[in-house]
Amino acid sequence: MKPTILLVEDEDDLASIVEYHLDKAGYTVLRAANGQAALDALENVDVALVLLDLMLPDMSGVEICRHIRSHVSIQNLPVIMVTAKGEEIDRVIGFEVGADDYVVKPFSSRELVLRIKALLRRQMGVEGSASSVIEYAIFKVDRAAHRVWIAGEEVSLTALEFKLLVVLLKRKGLVQTREKLLEDVWEMDPNMNTRTVDKHVQRLRQKMKVGADYIETIRGVGYRFKQDVQS
Repeated sequence: MKPTILLVEDEDDLASIVEYHLDKAGYTVLRAANGQAALDALENVDVALVLLDLMLPDMSGVEICRHIRSHVSIQNLPVIMVTAKGEEIDRVIGFEVGADDYVVKPFSSRELVLRIKALLRRQMGVEGSASSVIEYAIFKVDRAAHRVWIAGEEVSLTALEFKLLVVLLKRKGLVQTREKLLEDVWEMDPNMNTRTVDKHVQRLRQKMKVGADYIETIRGVGYRFKQDVQS
């Protein structure tokens, strides 16, 4: 079965072009011209990824992304924001509310398809080789398959939450500044004044449950993945 992509875009001509290229790439496209139609689709259709315009006639893409991240049944759904706004602050807002990627109009259809494929590959990977697996304490992370187990229980993460966990885990025992994480995980200007890192760490801790204490807050600096946690 072909993966279904929810395309939330109110510009009909652009939506038709994007739908054409996604159909050629092997995807089923479900279109929504406004926010309410997108929310209705998310309730009734099994969607693999959302292409989300930031500026919609009835509500913003930011509101829709917040809705996705706050509902358990769809909170790990990959989201790519597609918008005419190209300012750094717009990317920051998108990432703060949980978007996985950001594409600025006008964009190359080929680039968009490649970004979708890469994100879905990370989100729906197959079992990786032994070299792709990190095991430490109660954690097992298969980087190729984008899968995480904590104390034997699988935990579902978004693409960016997964990347953040891998970076912290690989650098366990070392303090990671917010600036360093912003640069390495989100590939953004480390001098940006943003709560992106803190909000993603908060969401990651909530999902980690028994493993949450492994991520230590270093006040005024950043975070560190502990090398050992007392039971």
